[in-house]
Amino acid sequence: MFRLRKTPAPRTGDAARADPPETPEEAATPDTAAPEVAAPDTAAPEAAAPEALQVASRLHSFNRYELKYLVPVDLAAAIRDELAERMDRDAHSPVGGYGVWSLYYDTPQLRFYWEKIEGLKFRRKLRIRHYGDLTGVTDDAPVCVEIKQRVNRVTQKRRITLPYATARELVDGRRLIDHAAKERAFVEEVLELVVRLDLRPMVITGYQREALVGRDQDTGLRVTFDRRVRGRDRDFDFTAEGAENRYTLPPHLTVMEVKVNERTPYWITDLAARRDLNLVRVSKYVQSVEAFGMAPRSVFHVREEDHPRTDHPRTDHRADHPVGQPADRSASFPPPTPVEA
Repeated sequence: MFRLRKTPAPRTGDAARADPPETPEEAATPDTAAPEVAAPDTAAPEAAAPEALQVASRLHSFNRYELKYLVPVDLAAAIRDELAERMDRDAHSPVGGYGVWSLYYDTPQLRFYWEKIEGLKFRRKLRIRHYGDLTGVTDDAPVCVEIKQRVNRVTQKRRITLPYATARELVDGRRLIDHAAKERAFVEEVLELVVRLDLRPMVITGYQREALVGRDQDTGLRVTFDRRVRGRDRDFDFTAEGAENRYTLPPHLTVMEVKVNERTPYWITDLAARRDLNLVRVSKYVQSVEAFGMAPRSVFHVREEDHPRTDHPRTDHRADHPVGQPADRSASFPPPTPVEA
């Protein structure tokens, strides 16, 4: 019998300042440094093997600020090309990007969802994340069990890389798994959350991600472009065959995220102004919960009518992004658009 203990949330300065690449190879090859240091993986993709998951430390921890924009896919491509003049493609991000799939957990009353809606200064969510195509998922495939939390304006992530079957044993089976001493606090925190709050699978989200990283003095900068945002509210096993996914964001939109350790470079701010980009508060989890009718549409819901499709990038006219219009809670809600996995 084990004893659960509450682990306090880390302070802003406790985690490493480096922003490790969120890539398939990072998930496949755990960091071998102390858990406070989130060093990027430098191994080649071929070197990642299931046996590598048995090393002593598999824990990453880091803080950062995030800025989000909703951008038409054609404009996103133009912005990506402009950024490429001052940034490098993530070493582990192939041309065309890579898949990111997340299984989100919440209480039966959607506690984590409502914490986001109500804008609590401290909020968090638990998920299992896989980098790559779902066709490659097996019981031995590496996934990340991750707690993502917000403390005031700072986003913090703590995660451990585990074989898929072991991750499900921890979160779904609610059993203590074998772990290294350095991983004990995090593993027990996950188990305590799941048991105390009765967490259960709610939605799976997936999208295609392209990532750029800063160079020289901007090494803490990371910009990601997430397109084809889709998901499902059933068939929560990553290995499920024939599972149907549906678009949860309009397919002509890309979620662009600027992620920095401290302050945003001036030239990023200038680019956003020139490209007429407007900051939005968009959450893929919130969007999915509302898209599948599990909660009424909130002021954060992205409505397709507010973001009409365009055939070319915007240039000199300003388009508002009223992602904050109150929802008509009595209105019927059209189902999300079906899409292939």
